[in-house]
Amino acid sequence: MKRFILTLCLPLGIGCSQIMNDSSTSAQDNSPQLITQRAVAEPGQSSSLYQNAAVMNDNSQISRPTRKNINHYVRGIMQDMAENLQYVNTKTPLAVASFIYLDDEYNDGTLLGNQISESFMHELHSFGVPVIDFKTTNYMRVTPSGDFVFSRDYLELSQDQNFNYVLAGTMVNHQGGVLVNARIIGLTSKAVVGSAQGFIPQSVVDALDSSYRTDGVMLKQANE
Repeated sequence: MKRFILTLCLPLGIGCSQIMNDSSTSAQDNSPQLITQRAVAEPGQSSSLYQNAAVMNDNSQISRPTRKNINHYVRGIMQDMAENLQYVNTKTPLAVASFIYLDDEYNDGTLLGNQISESFMHELHSFGVPVIDFKTTNYMRVTPSGDFVFSRDYLELSQDQNFNYVLAGTMVNHQGGVLVNARIIGLTSKAVVGSAQGFIPQSVVDALDSSYRTDGVMLKQANE
């Protein structure tokens, strides 16, 4: 009887021991206990099922659309400006002003314009350009509500500032968003040494939440 089984196995090119192993493995794969052990890898051990799940999670995160904010669009504007920038390098201190609306008073700032300037400060620093934050006072003001080093009161700021160039720009409302015109200007010569333009979608602009406080309570300003 043993010789007959061996004769059947050999023409198929499969060893009997392999058939027995496959059948036992198949039976074990149907066991809920074994599936649980494979799904949760023990410490210090690897599990193919666990790794496949991790790959699937990574793929789902990659395919998931990433919501872009203002920083993303400012980064693109900064990259365009770096291509035609002159006289400004890693040894040239530079300041960043608030962006203003082209059809508005030039002394009226907005949350959008201030956030764009904050984003440019980060991008300039990433490019290696020294950025001067002229809104920093010479002291720390400690109050019951917090500790502050920034100020928009020019009387609290130093009159001597070490920068010869400034990054500034204008904005204009456009269908579907806001057009941004950015440039770097020499304070003495008033010459434009770098410029770039960009567009911020309205959905990204509307994502900014303007807030102000009254009697210690924060109030959200509704979007117009």
